[in-house]
Amino acid sequence: MEPKEIDWNQLTVIIEKYKDQNWSLIPLLQNVQETFGYIPPESIEPIADALKIYPSQVQGVITFYSGFSLKQKGRYVLKVCRGTACHVKGSRSILRYVKKELDLEEGETSEDYQFTLETVACLGACFLAPTMMVNRDYFGKLNPTKVSSVLGQYGKKKEDDG
Repeated sequence: MEPKEIDWNQLTVIIEKYKDQNWSLIPLLQNVQETFGYIPPESIEPIADALKIYPSQVQGVITFYSGFSLKQKGRYVLKVCRGTACHVKGSRSILRYVKKELDLEEGETSEDYQFTLETVACLGACFLAPTMMVNRDYFGKLNPTKVSSVLGQYGKKKEDDG
């Protein structure tokens, strides 16, 4: 699967919806990211022009908030929690297992744009430790068997043993 092409007409429609409203930068960026899966760097200038602000201001907001990305991510973004409760309950071994299963390091996206692997300081689900998210879905009380099951739900096929 190739990186997603930018549909400039779709981008224009989104920008027009928020045009001339200074307060709308974050909702506009959220809309762009939700539509394209990331914020294409080429969209920064048209967004700045529409909101009558500097491109550096748009860039600053994108890089300040960890929820925004200038790089295309996979269809499924896995976020493994590294918070204290998860750490104590074994999130390090869960992360190692996910890395091995997906053949990805933290911050990497698979070549087919199926998966992106990230770690976060806390998912706020300490009672389910160790936890991870896939897009907006939480998975807790993880162990390798459960992780394999979760990955299977999102299209990761189990490798044949022979």
